[in-house]
Amino acid sequence: MDAECKAIEKKMQSEVDQFKAIQKDFSKLVQQRELLDGQLNENKSVLEELNLLKDDNQVYKLYGPVLVKQDLDESRQNVGKRMDYIKKELKRCNDQIEELEKKQDKHRENIQKLQQKLQQQYQAVMAAAGMK
Repeated sequence: MDAECKAIEKKMQSEVDQFKAIQKDFSKLVQQRELLDGQLNENKSVLEELNLLKDDNQVYKLYGPVLVKQDLDESRQNVGKRMDYIKKELKRCNDQIEELEKKQDKHRENIQKLQQKLQQQYQAVMAAAGMK
């Protein structure tokens, strides 16, 4: 096998390794997004329940092993702030996923091009060997 084939194979292996690393990061981000979606839905349910309460109802928050009385409006605000934070994290996560998808596509194209180039090199080597 000639040196050019080896160089192409080395470059292709590098692209494959980078692609695998991106896939690993992508998988982690998808899991994180699913977790955030679950947290957002849970907080939506909590806010809906809090909105059903009347102003004279009492709300308690669990701090470790102790239930502490909390103001209803304060509870609503805290849940709202938590939801805003989760939404920002979801947006950040989705943006990163989109960026990684683009990188994956780029590496996938590079791998395909290198495979074609390597195949052409092999054919050229085989043709040269057949002529001798």
